[in-house]
Amino acid sequence: MPINYLRGFTKPERSDVANRRLGRSLAFVAGAANAGGFLAVGQYTSHMSGIVSSLADNVALGDINVAVAGLSSLLSFLVGAATSAILINWGRRRRLQSQYAMPLMLEASLLLLFGVLGSNLESHHVLFVPATVCLLCYVMGLQNAMITKVSKAEIRTTHVTGLVTDIGIELGKLFYWNVGAIPGNLVRGDRQKLGLLGSLLLSFLVGGLTGAVGFRHLGFVSTVPLAIVLLTLAVVPIVDDVRAYRS
Repeated sequence: MPINYLRGFTKPERSDVANRRLGRSLAFVAGAANAGGFLAVGQYTSHMSGIVSSLADNVALGDINVAVAGLSSLLSFLVGAATSAILINWGRRRRLQSQYAMPLMLEASLLLLFGVLGSNLESHHVLFVPATVCLLCYVMGLQNAMITKVSKAEIRTTHVTGLVTDIGIELGKLFYWNVGAIPGNLVRGDRQKLGLLGSLLLSFLVGGLTGAVGFRHLGFVSTVPLAIVLLTLAVVPIVDDVRAYRS
């Protein structure tokens, strides 16, 4: 694969094509990590809506231990998003080519660590499950904040509620009956945006299927290919910065 093509995924100079290509790749990774994580610990970690609702339910029911676990998941996602913002702004201040690649490199390292050590730690169930949930929530926050900043909030990759909502909006506009409307005030669906949203949803779905099948047959090591994908997306700008620093 050409170096310039790989560099285009995370270089600072952005284009709609590069953002969409990166968004689809990250949606696949998020879907796979989310589905594989569910099989590992019995909890989805890519969306906060369910976690916050569960937190409220358990507080109301007086189940403090579970409520604390939910709060830890929420805070982990939040800290992951904050970490991504810090890394990007730090790199931007220093005009680094890897300002967007650094969060992905960190995410890849954490998934690689999880994949390599997961099977060895699984027997320590009391500590392993909460730690795994927090780790995956942190990773999801890290990734979602990165693609949000890259795309100026056009693309999200770790949850599909917003995607499905936006798809519904565009479909409603696409099939709107403009009979009697003023020519300059017609309702038009954005077919290009609809295509992007549909591709992100499909990428998440395919990633989820891949992650579930992979974890079922391979176990924790199935996250290693996901880490390799992220490393591939991030490595070239980081190497560029290392070479520039040495020169």
